[in-house]
Amino acid sequence: MSDTAPKSHDELAGTEQPFVQHLIELRDRLVKAVAAVAVVTLILSVYPGPGPLYDILAAPLVAHLPSGATMIATSVISPFMVPLKIMMMAAFLVALPVVLYQAWAFVAPGLYAHEKRLVLPLVISSTLLFFAGVAFCYFFVFGQVFKFIQSFAPKSITAAPDIEAYLSFVLTMFLAFGMTFEVPIVVVVLARLGIMSVQKLKDFRSYFIVLAFIVAAVVTPPDVVSQLALAIPMCLLYELGIWAAVIFIKHTQAPEDSAPRDLGGEDASGS
Repeated sequence: MSDTAPKSHDELAGTEQPFVQHLIELRDRLVKAVAAVAVVTLILSVYPGPGPLYDILAAPLVAHLPSGATMIATSVISPFMVPLKIMMMAAFLVALPVVLYQAWAFVAPGLYAHEKRLVLPLVISSTLLFFAGVAFCYFFVFGQVFKFIQSFAPKSITAAPDIEAYLSFVLTMFLAFGMTFEVPIVVVVLARLGIMSVQKLKDFRSYFIVLAFIVAAVVTPPDVVSQLALAIPMCLLYELGIWAAVIFIKHTQAPEDSAPRDLGGEDASGS
């Protein structure tokens, strides 16, 4: 007796791999990612070098220091370690697209077509948004914050910031603004997974504005400039996320269960 029950097509049929083969592929992907970071680190160590990289990072603060004032190092090894850390951080950021591609190449074979349409745009857009947040912080926020802080400094005080404290401050701010610019991704994921509908996200708008200012007050220095510079983009990006969610959901729907299925060669021919 032949089985004429409808059989759904599995896109992943025949793609299963032994566990050991998965581990080998994971190892190869990790080696390639680490190699990319190492190559970029080597290039940056030659040009422009660790010292000039720190000068670039410190430029927004140095531009607002009093005439003749410089940054200081309170630790013996700080002049060596701090530029080295910055060079490694810069190398990782430059090599980040390669690192993310290796991660994508590892998981992509196990995804359905509609899942690939979901994940790949999120990986690319989240990377670009993180870079945009870091750039916004460096080129706009730092200048305004340091200018505002120096305007309150008494004339009897000569500012001489420690380079390790400055590095810690910069990393905190970069992370805060980089993650803030991921708000549209979070909104899209919440809507796409059905955790919150687009209408509920719109209704939550007023609460999110309050939440944005609370987050800005916690993660930024206690000055109004940096807090507004973080909270206002968060609110705008939330609106962008709602708009993107509508488009994203439309183009990443899974195939409908009611779609026509292949019933086999004999059924299709009517014999």
